[in-house]
Order: sequence, then C-alpha cells, then structure tokens
Amino acid sequence: MATVKSKGSDSSIADEKAIAPNPSLDEKDHLAELHNTPALVKADANDIGDVSEDVRAIDLDASGNERPIETEQDYALRLVSLDDDPSLPIHTFRTWFLGLGLACFAAVLGELFFFRPQTVQVSGLFLQVFAFILGRALEVLLPGPNHVKPQYRTANTWFWRFINPGPFNIKEHVAISIMSTTASDQAIAISVFAAQDLYYHVTIGPALGIFTLISSQLIGYGLAGLARDYLVYPTWAVYPFLMPQVQLFDAMHRGKGIFLQRKRRIFFWAVLVGIFVWEWFPEYIAPTLTGISIICLADRKSAWVTRIFGGAAGNEGLGLFAISLDWNYVGAGGGAIGSLFTPLATQLSLYSGVVVCILAFCACYARNVWHAQNFPFLSQLLFYENGTEYQQLSILNDDFTLNTTKLEQQGLPYYAASQTLYQLSRTAYIGAAVTHFFLWHFKDVWNIIRNVRQHECDDVHYQKMKVYKEVPLWWFGVIFAVTFAVGMGLLYAADSGLPWWGFIVALIFSTAFVPILGTLYATVGYQPSLQFLIQMVGGAMIPGKPVANMYFTLYGYQTYQLTLNLLRDLKLGQYTKLPWRATFIMQTVGGVIGGILNYVIMQSVIAGNRDILLDVQGTNTWSGQQVQSYNSNAITWGALAKPLYSPGARYGFIPWMLIAGLAVPLPFWLAHRWWPKAGFNYVFTPVVVAELGFLSVGINSSWMTSLAVAVFSQWYLRKYRPRWFRKYNFLLSAALDGGTQIMVFVYSFAVGGASGTAVDFPHWALNPKGNPDYCLRLTD
Repeated sequence: MATVKSKGSDSSIADEKAIAPNPSLDEKDHLAELHNTPALVKADANDIGDVSEDVRAIDLDASGNERPIETEQDYALRLVSLDDDPSLPIHTFRTWFLGLGLACFAAVLGELFFFRPQTVQVSGLFLQVFAFILGRALEVLLPGPNHVKPQYRTANTWFWRFINPGPFNIKEHVAISIMSTTASDQAIAISVFAAQDLYYHVTIGPALGIFTLISSQLIGYGLAGLARDYLVYPTWAVYPFLMPQVQLFDAMHRGKGIFLQRKRRIFFWAVLVGIFVWEWFPEYIAPTLTGISIICLADRKSAWVTRIFGGAAGNEGLGLFAISLDWNYVGAGGGAIGSLFTPLATQLSLYSGVVVCILAFCACYARNVWHAQNFPFLSQLLFYENGTEYQQLSILNDDFTLNTTKLEQQGLPYYAASQTLYQLSRTAYIGAAVTHFFLWHFKDVWNIIRNVRQHECDDVHYQKMKVYKEVPLWWFGVIFAVTFAVGMGLLYAADSGLPWWGFIVALIFSTAFVPILGTLYATVGYQPSLQFLIQMVGGAMIPGKPVANMYFTLYGYQTYQLTLNLLRDLKLGQYTKLPWRATFIMQTVGGVIGGILNYVIMQSVIAGNRDILLDVQGTNTWSGQQVQSYNSNAITWGALAKPLYSPGARYGFIPWMLIAGLAVPLPFWLAHRWWPKAGFNYVFTPVVVAELGFLSVGINSSWMTSLAVAVFSQWYLRKYRPRWFRKYNFLLSAALDGGTQIMVFVYSFAVGGASGTAVDFPHWALNPKGNPDYCLRLTD
C-alpha cells in the first residue's frame, strides 16, 4: 500500500482563509498542473496526498487559499481517496455473516418505512455505521492468526484467515454495505401486491410473490452491464450523494495515525449520538417539533391556514413558513437529495418548483378547478363528484377488467386537484428530461459509446481498479435472461392480464430511458421518476385492465429505477476500490434476500393495519398513501385511460404535457449560449418541472428548513469555509442521517407499532390531539 506523507499541519482546521506561505515557482507550476488536470491516470496518491491530510497543494489556489469544491475533478481528486491495497481480504466470515444479517435487517426496515406517512428510505449511512460497529466487534471477539491478543491467536491456516484475517478492513465494510443497501431497496412489486390485497381482495401466494419480487429486482442487471461504460466509469459521473458514505469509509479506515483523522472520527460519533438522542423528541415525545407553525398557533380555526401553513401531519398542508426540527424529514431520509450533499443548483431548481407548486395548488383550490373544493386538499384517492371515495370494484368485472355498463352507472372518478397537478408535472418533466439530455449530455455519452473499444476511460479511480478482474458482460446477460424468463412466466401464473409482448415493451421503454435520465442521477444527484409515462403507455396499449397496468409499470419503471441503483453501487465500489466481481456478487445476494423479506413483512403490516392503510390520512406511524396512489393511477390509466385521458376528456390535457415539456429547457439553453456567464446552465429544468407537484403527499413542514440548511451548507460553507466543508460537511451529513435512521428503527420496534403494538406518548403541549402543529384538522 502506498505510503502518504503529510504535506501540512495535522492540527490546523480552524481558519481556511489563512494565507499559506507563497509557493515557489516550481510549486506554482505544479499547482497549476494539478488544478488543470482532470481525474486522469497521471494523478498519483503520493503526489496529491491523502484526503485525510489537512493541507495539500491540490486544495489551494495560486494565492495559497483553500479552493471551493466546484468541479467533477474536485470531487474525484479532493474528496475521494486514491489509496488502495489489493491484498486486503474480502470474502471473509465477517463479510458474509454481517452482510447476510444486515441485508435481512435492512429489507425488514425498508419495508416498514414503505408504510410510513412520509416515504423514507433506509439510509446507506445507517447500514454503514452498523456494519462498522459489528465488524470491529467481530475483529475483537473472533480468534485469528493476526489477533492483537495472544490468547486469541491461532494457526495461520486458510480457515482461521477466513474467520478473522486481522483488522476489519474497508473492502469488507463496503461489501457488507452494498449487500444490505441492495436488500433495502423498496420494491414497486409491493405496491402491486398490497393494492391487490387491499382493494381487489386478492392475496398473492408466497412462492408467486417472492419470485416476482426477485425477478423484478434483478432484471435490471443486464442494463447496468451495458450502461456502466458511460454512467459509472467516467469522472463526470459524480453521484454527489455518495460523498457522505465515501468520506465516512475513509474516516473509519484510512489515515488512522493522523491527528486530524481522529478528530473527524470523534466529530462523527459525537454528532451521531447527539442526533439519536434528539430525534426521540420530534418523532415521539414532542411531535410539534416536526413542524412549528407560528401562523397555525395564531389561528387554529381557519381551513386555509391549515392548507397553506400546516404540514406536520400526513396530507395536512403545504408547510409554508413552518420550522422543522426533525432531521428525519429535513435531512435526506436515505434518499438521493440531501441538504448537506446535493449541489445547490439542484436544490434551488427543486425548491423553485416547490414555490410554483404552492401557488398552483392554492389557485386551483380557491377557484374550484376540477371541482377541487369537493375533495380533500391533498389526497391520493379517487372520488365521486360529491367528494365520497370512489368504489373502484363497482366498475370492474370479476376478472378486474373494465365493465363499461357499470362505468356509466357509477360515472367517471375525480382526482383531488393537487394530485392532478402532480400528474401534470410528472408527465411534463419526462419531455423536459429528454430535451435536457440531448442538449447537455448526448454528445458526451455518444462519444463514450462510440469510442468505448478504442479509448480507455482516463478516470483515476477507474485506472486504479484495473488491477481487479472486470465482470464479463455475459454475467449480466445470464442474470437478465433468467429473470426475464421467470418474470414472463409469473405474469401468466398471477393472471396479471399483461401479455408477453407488453412485458417486452415495458423493458424496452426502461432501457431507452436509462441513459437519458441516468445522466441527471449521475451528475446532479436527482433521480427522475418514469412512472407516469410508463402508466400512460401501458394504458394506451392495454386498455381496460388496471391490474395489467400495475404489472406493466412494475417492469417498465422499477427496472429503470433499480438499474440506476445498481449503477450507484458500482460507482461506490469504484470510489472505494472494491473489486467489480465482489460488488456484483453482493448486489445479487442482496436482491434475493430483499425479495423474500419484502413479501413477508408486507403481509404482516397489511394484516395488522388494514383499516389504517385504507384511510386517507392514516396515522403518524402507518400510512397507505403509496399504495393508494399506485392503485388510483392503475385504475385511471389502466381501466379508464380512454374516457379520462383521451383528447377532450376530463384529464385529456395531461398526456399533452409530455409534448409541452420538450420545450421547457430550450429557453435556458439558448440563454446560456448567448450569455454563458449568467448561470443559466445551473437551472435544471427537469427538476423544476418535476417538483411542481412536490407537496402533493406526506408531511410537508420540513421543506423551508431543508432549503435554509442547503443554502448554509452548499453556498456559505462551500464558498467561505471551504476547508471545513471539505473535511466535515459530508461527514456531518453521514452522522445526522445515520443517527436518525438508527433512532427511527429503535422507535419503530420499541413503541411505534412495528412489533405489533404501538405505545402512544401521553398528550401534552408538544404532543396535542389532532394535528401536531395545532392547525385545524380537516379530515377525521
């Protein structure tokens, strides 16, 4: 392993504005070379210095001040370590014992979060912290040939090296994290099965459900194998949301003898413990802290005050001017957008869409557009015109196809206006994303695809990975072929109504959009949803069959989504130098474990909370809003696409938003061409358009606090405290998200009802009856 010598004081972290001594001419030339060098093979760890060091030449500008993190080269060379030791063992007892155990744990937790009032994913940081604690424990408890304690030392045989080869290393740690993260991915198949159970009274058997889950989870492997050349290997594929994880791996395993690195570890653990303790207040003891609304406190009887300024309960309001002290909602929640790590331009684009969202929601409701005042302000259900919940089974035959005679008797359903606007935005942004890709990224992607066999990728981390065997393309192909055959067979076994050719078309759509939308995910950290486009296409191709539409969406949308997740893990492996084949194995095993346990936990949750999952608002612990939304969309797109969405129909304008969205990026692209220094290239129009319906569901009291944290971190700290930002910002994000997720898990099983019985905290001033923020409750 390369030895890195310190290039600066290890004890100085306070003032990054301090002027360093003027470098010599040779040093200035070297600085200029480093600053102008992409993350190429000529970048060397000994030359650059390790990320655990305090001051390095590559971090300074010509005057000796710390430079802000701005470019993809900065991410690759200044935030991610180049250090690697190919001799470190990977497939040890610790790796497999903890990997399988945490994969089961993560799959269970992810499924519980699926039925939370606000969608929260299992944080990779949370699993990373758990893996480290348990890995270090096994390092001490298990005997081995290199054990620090003489009484635990054994013969130096392959068996004892497998049990405990020595210190718990970074490659074991990354492998465990990837397996457990893959298992935690929330499967859309759960929405299909839950909707069939709750709304169609059809229970999917264990064998059918589990194998459908596994096939739908792993079928994206073939696409990941094809896309890795342009969405994993290049330097510009940054995946900014991986930085907290990568820096935490470095802090835990690299530079252990460096004083500053010890300070970073102490900082991390102190924040993690602190947020774990704090989160018990907003999550359980004092839910009012989830959304403090001064305006609601001043006026507790106004419905409009609730709609605009409320938001601490699910589907309550828009959260304007609310202050949230709950990091579970202010932070990333395990997702790809986080105030402390997502680039500011992405977040400003997102929250610009949110502002328009508030104006549009209020205007439509006030003017009674689409009979908005007959329905709840925020809801994912279908309604009759008088505001009662639509009885969807009353328009379907026994085989769940549309009965036109019954439809004439019942009439067409309505959406709440907020859900209509959500559909509008999520349709328009697909067109915006297509145009955005061709204007900004197509040339780069096409050059990589065209020259992939002639020109090797020059990313320095990719070059470091050349010592490991690549995963042959046929490995991905075999996984794809097996899951393709299993998936198609199960469609007929489940009486899904989706024909074989519909299954293939769904996969074709998913394949086509991986490069288009994957570039947004890889470059700015935003994962666009393809769901509405897939549902629209499925409704047009297979009309009158809502269940078939669900399965079409499962394979058309989830394949794309999980392909991006697989590419994310491959990039994490590249950053941390985990061999490609080890990453592949961990992903595959994690996907199988996730499929099995997702089904088991879903059945348990539905059995114990059926009435709550069917309720519009649910509770602070359980909510069926994801299933409600998925089912409503399947009915409208699957069974009622023609009467609802054809030209001239009630919602006939929504499909046309796909065409309208194509034009949105053009003015900003042209403005950038005319005024290249004005910053129009930082307006991510697909993000702006997509979030015009951002507040249509869930707890909304946190968005303004999230925006304030984003500006402080990604503007003030990045620009004016660049050294603190480089050393601590992403580590802070890791600690806050990790500690919060640990607390949510403990809370869910201890008192939150995940173990079967919920224990409510007594009502008091910060835990009132009704809405936690004291706004007028509009639904029972």
